[in-house]
Amino acid sequence: MAESILIVDDAAFMRMMVKDILTKNGYEIAGEAEDGQKAVELYKEHEPDLVTMDITMPEMDGITALKKIKAHYPDAKIIMCSAMGQQAMVVDAIQAGAKDFIVKPFQADRVIEAIQKALN
Repeated sequence: MAESILIVDDAAFMRMMVKDILTKNGYEIAGEAEDGQKAVELYKEHEPDLVTMDITMPEMDGITALKKIKAHYPDAKIIMCSAMGQQAMVVDAIQAGAKDFIVKPFQADRVIEAIQKALN
C-alpha cells in the first residue's frame, strides 16, 4: 500500500506542485491544508505516514503546527518546507522534532529523497 502524505502550504500552487511530485512517485495524498490549524485537524483525522509542512502560513505557522502534532503524536514524521533564508526557523523546527527540511523552489529529486529518508 502506498504511503499517505498530508501536504500543508498556504499557496495552492505549491500544494499542487508537491502533490504532482508525490503522485508521480507513487505516494497517496492524505489531504491538503492551507494553514497550521487545518493541518493539525487533518492529521488527527487521517494520521498520515508523513507531512510536508510549510513554515510561514497565516492562522498558525508550521512550527506551531509541528509542535501541536508532535505533542499528541510523538512518532509523527514531518518535513518542513522553507524559503531561502529561514535557517533560524529550520533549526527551531528540527529541535521541535521535524525529520528534515526542503527548500523552495522544490527540486523533485530532493523532495523524494527527503521523504524516503524520513519514512525509513
